[in-house]
Amino acid sequence: MDVILYIVIGLGVVIALFLLASKKKPPPAPPEPKVIAPKARAGGDSTAKRESTAKRDADAADRKPDKPSKEDTTDAVAGVKPESTERAPEPPPAPSSGERKRPESERKPAPPSEPKPRRRDVADLRQGLSKSRETEGFFGRLRSLFAKKEISAELTEELEEILLSSDVGVATTQAVLTRIREQLSSGELKDEAQVWQALRAEAQRILDVDGGGPLRLNHKPSVVLFVGVNGAGKTTTIGKLATKLQAQGKTCVLAAGDTFRAAASAQLVVWGQRVGCEVVKGKDGADPGSVIFDAVKKAQEHDADVVLADTAGRLHTKSNLMSEMQKIARTTAKALDGAPHEILLVIDSTNGQNAMAQAKEFKDALDLTGIVLTKLDGTAKGGVVLGISDALKLPVRFIGLGERPDDLHDFVSEDFVEALLGKES
Repeated sequence: MDVILYIVIGLGVVIALFLLASKKKPPPAPPEPKVIAPKARAGGDSTAKRESTAKRDADAADRKPDKPSKEDTTDAVAGVKPESTERAPEPPPAPSSGERKRPESERKPAPPSEPKPRRRDVADLRQGLSKSRETEGFFGRLRSLFAKKEISAELTEELEEILLSSDVGVATTQAVLTRIREQLSSGELKDEAQVWQALRAEAQRILDVDGGGPLRLNHKPSVVLFVGVNGAGKTTTIGKLATKLQAQGKTCVLAAGDTFRAAASAQLVVWGQRVGCEVVKGKDGADPGSVIFDAVKKAQEHDADVVLADTAGRLHTKSNLMSEMQKIARTTAKALDGAPHEILLVIDSTNGQNAMAQAKEFKDALDLTGIVLTKLDGTAKGGVVLGISDALKLPVRFIGLGERPDDLHDFVSEDFVEALLGKES
């Protein structure tokens, strides 16, 4: 009986142990790829690595070229060039309105600039001289005179009045009338057309001054000094000329030599930003010669073509003004031997005979090389060009016929005479 009891107890213990062992069984191993990966990195089974690579290559081969995957689409949106050569390249984005420079690869060479047709030059001049050509202007009064009077010696009296009131000047008027009277007396001038031709010939003779023609820029840098009374338009003329020269491919440095007027320096800085020129300026009241000296040196450092130098137009007395201009010229010569290469006198055309008197003082003090006539579109007295050119015996280099940057015109005597005294076709 005891033996049977011991057997039953033993079996119970075995069964209990077996059940306990089955409950403590460890969890199943993780999926095979997760176990292989660290072994492969550690230099384990290379066969599994080759099989994995082959599987990826097979998956890539099954991809169809005409149906890009999601990754391809994302790359295209992000701007990555797709590997497929079958896709048409997208056109480059159009530049925005405020874009100043395009990439070098997209920039197209500008076509060579062609000279402006002469007839268009004359038309532009004629439009700018519209006040002189009106009925009460220089041209209009001459045309009315010849339309109402017989061609005779008495006609010269009224012609003299028109010339004098149009700011041609006394000396120039007398010289013109002397030639007209001689031709009338000899019978050479028999009708209106011949008188017109005689007037045009006289105007041409007066304007064809020795040394005339375009601005002479034979040095690098060429230094151009602008002088004139306050308000003549020097600063604006410099900005317009810089615009013209930059369009011709020349690089300019602007010198704010009018240190007595803060607005002049500020105005020149605005022009420099607009045109893309470097502007050299000093403090208010600084020595203008030193400013122009620094500008010349800056132009040499940057291999610029032209230095356009502004100056003051008003000091305490005229003698002080002329002394200051002479000092500036000497200082400029120290910066560069032979400079300034051009000294241009800027004259406000609306000032008439007063401007001519001022111009004579500048000529006595400086070696002027030319004249710039500004605001010619604002006066009906177009004869002022003849008077100034004849009195100073200096060539007119430029004339200003408006406020726009391109309203500064090269002076060509033939075109000017035709615009002022030529009849409409």
